[in-house]
Amino acid sequence: MADINNTLYNEIINEHNLRPYHKHSIEGANYTLEGVNPSCGDEITLHLCVDGEIVKDGAYEGEGCAISQASADIMLDMIIGRTKADALHLCDLFLRMIKEGITEEEKEELEEAGILESVSHMPARVKCAVLGWRTMREIFEGKD
Repeated sequence: MADINNTLYNEIINEHNLRPYHKHSIEGANYTLEGVNPSCGDEITLHLCVDGEIVKDGAYEGEGCAISQASADIMLDMIIGRTKADALHLCDLFLRMIKEGITEEEKEELEEAGILESVSHMPARVKCAVLGWRTMREIFEGKD
């Protein structure tokens, strides 16, 4: 089973890293924030178009390891079309999954992002995986 999970993990990370759907700039973003992981040099600039409470569109630009870039792409897949409150809820689940663990039901809510759970066992990669999520949380908690 571990081999299957490892293979799936590698496939998902590679797919989002090599063919990211959301890695580009967007017109009309009303939220933009740079996130940096100084320990390894990963950086993203997250752009979100929010109308009222709904995340209508999102994209990111930047450079970094496969985990940081794939995690940001997966996150955008999940939050576009949802409310800010839903996005923050998913962020909370993701950060708790990486730091302390969550239930299987909570992990199901994270859909594809749940595959990054194994990063919690790689301390040097945790900051990479959470970069996009922390940046999104800063956007929503720092600006109303």
